[in-house]
Amino acid sequence: MAELGRPRGKRQEDSGLGSVLDLLLANARLVLGVSGAAVLAIATLAVKRLIDRATSPRDEGDPKAEQKTLEESWQDLALIKTTPKPPKKQRREDLSEPLLSPARPPAPESRVCFVPPETPQVESSPPRCLTLQEKLLSHYSSRLAVPEVQVSLALQLARGISIQLQNFLRSKCPELPFNSLFLSGPLLDGLGAVTADHIHLMLPVVLDTTLWSLIPGEDTVVRNPQYWMIKRTDLEYFPRGCSPWDRFIVGRYLSSNALIETLHKMLVASINWPAIGSLLGSIIHPVVASQELKLEVKHDQVKLTITLFPVVEMEDKVLLAAPPEGLVENLWLESFYRAEVVKVKELDAGDSGARQHCLCILNGICKSHPTLHKLSGSPLTHVILHLSATSLDWAEESLADRFLEVLEELVGYLEKGVLPSYFNHKINLFCELVEEEIDEMGFMLYSAISEPELLLKEK
Repeated sequence: MAELGRPRGKRQEDSGLGSVLDLLLANARLVLGVSGAAVLAIATLAVKRLIDRATSPRDEGDPKAEQKTLEESWQDLALIKTTPKPPKKQRREDLSEPLLSPARPPAPESRVCFVPPETPQVESSPPRCLTLQEKLLSHYSSRLAVPEVQVSLALQLARGISIQLQNFLRSKCPELPFNSLFLSGPLLDGLGAVTADHIHLMLPVVLDTTLWSLIPGEDTVVRNPQYWMIKRTDLEYFPRGCSPWDRFIVGRYLSSNALIETLHKMLVASINWPAIGSLLGSIIHPVVASQELKLEVKHDQVKLTITLFPVVEMEDKVLLAAPPEGLVENLWLESFYRAEVVKVKELDAGDSGARQHCLCILNGICKSHPTLHKLSGSPLTHVILHLSATSLDWAEESLADRFLEVLEELVGYLEKGVLPSYFNHKINLFCELVEEEIDEMGFMLYSAISEPELLLKEK
């Protein structure tokens, strides 16, 4: 009956509209894919609801029904507005597949932001951990190898100064029998040089062995076997003045201090260093305040310190005018440097060893370290010579093992407070160190045994 339902014509129209919508939704999956079809379905459903409400009879007398219809209409419109728009349809000529090809799997929904394609990157291999052996060799080649240009220039300057000083002494002090000056030191001998900044200039003092004799260090006032005294003999038969060196006698002993003071006055006041420096293309200054005989040489490419040592060679001993600090002024220090160089090179030549490399690395570490700097030079050389008697494998492949052994040996000597000289076991090379210095050095080296890389870091 017409009054109880919709008019028949309306029902047929709605049925026709529903068929069209159903057909459209059925084909939308093929054309737009699952996501596009879902979007279209939501929008179509909302439109259909609006149409149904528009064509359905209103309950004009019921305000609640009108309010409900109005709210549902706003919700449907909001649904349409918030529904994401389907993606733009590609042009047919841009499609590489048929229009009705099977739908692809659904893509992630709208939460995922678009990310531009990443540029393919070449996978870098993880950094390789260097062994101690590799770190030591790298440290040696990168930090301790002195450039040949600097070595050549430093030696050239030192030889030029040596010639000028030799000429001055022969003209100023012809009565004093000095032998020819010669250069010495690690830079020249290749034994542990780490920088081209220091050279020793040796001034040989020629003594008549019939007028002079050596007094062993144990018999001197300091009771130190490394310091000797040079005594003037037979003054009854050969009174003062028979030897040109008698002018430097103090209490019948040749005074190293008196000789140094005389030479110091010459270096500071008598030699025209500006003229010599101009001749050599450098600036030369004697160090006035030093107790040693030192010259500072400044060149555009190098800064060099030259230390002058009067040296006496008697009875197979090499004695330097380098007295200890204090009131004693007649002592001469026995030097083993020449013997050290000969022995280390002899051992390395015998087994193709790496003792010189090891010594250079250790010298470089200790020289620049605020705690270990007093260990550089002779003490390290004697430790390596002692160790060579028990550890026979000094090939370059064993450098790391020998390096650690040297550290362990040093810790052992520091614990005892005694490092005997390789050439004279009566001499303690640690005798001038105080207890606090020994403790600090021992602690530092003991820590470095478990983590030797600490010593290779920049200070």
